[in-house]
Amino acid sequence: MTAGTTPDRPPARRVDGDRPSRERFSTRRLTFGVEGDTCVGTLYRPRDVDDPATVVLGHGLAAEAAFGLGRIAERLAAAGYAAFAFDYRGFGASGDEPLVLPGRQVADWGAAVDRVRGVEDLGRGLALWGVSLGGGHAVRVAADRHDVDAVVARTPFADGRSILRSKSARYLLRATLSGLRDRLGGLVGRPHRVKVYGRPGEFAALNEPGALDGYAALIPRESTWQNRTRARTLLALPRYRPVAAAGDVRCPTLVVAGTEDEVVPYPTAERLVDALPEPSLVALPMGHFDPWEDRFVEVLAHEVAFLDEALDG
Repeated sequence: MTAGTTPDRPPARRVDGDRPSRERFSTRRLTFGVEGDTCVGTLYRPRDVDDPATVVLGHGLAAEAAFGLGRIAERLAAAGYAAFAFDYRGFGASGDEPLVLPGRQVADWGAAVDRVRGVEDLGRGLALWGVSLGGGHAVRVAADRHDVDAVVARTPFADGRSILRSKSARYLLRATLSGLRDRLGGLVGRPHRVKVYGRPGEFAALNEPGALDGYAALIPRESTWQNRTRARTLLALPRYRPVAAAGDVRCPTLVVAGTEDEVVPYPTAERLVDALPEPSLVALPMGHFDPWEDRFVEVLAHEVAFLDEALDG
């Protein structure tokens, strides 16, 4: 695959829409420490593969691993890869106070990679798979490490400046005031929170068309997750620019982008591809959340085909 093109060959391993049989993989809970805190993830390991390559999976803005990462991990395991889906500090099984700060989550990623590196029955091949904000994190982590063999960045948040270009002046002012209120209030135990997703025109971190329905569809019915995040996140995201570090990534990177994506506009994906030394681009006529539903099998097939090639699977 080359930058700016969609591969026309069929994937090396078939990806089904149906859930793989549990006989094809095992699961194991892993914990790891980060800066004095504890994170939790689930390792999905194919049963009949010796020393499989490992794919570490991280989610997007304020999302938990239970919001679809297991669905991806099961199919990667069925394709012969070990897959480690983890929760950031403050989310899901990793508990505590939910807080989205890019630097904090990049540290979580690094610790997750170190953890699977210590699992004895896994091979040396390593890939990072991230979606949305997690896609930006995957690029950022790969830029700092020498042991990453491939990166998959699905609809990646790669340049916080896109927020400044896409949001109204009124929104940006309110976001700044909310963020400052949270920073000051947090000092005296009174944090300020805002919605993670909302309708267009509603004040939320994600309020683009389709964000409400797309995000809500990821949340399991039994989840106790709340549609709230610390407002200081709104101060941090515009300054977060994984694209600035993309030139330091030393491995092949697949960027999957939607030309109709209103959450992460397609031009930001093009800028990321231009900055990467070894990029591949799959551009499809889809929105930000379509890979989880209508385009699920198609998008995952491209990703598995890329991993097969990059990891010599």
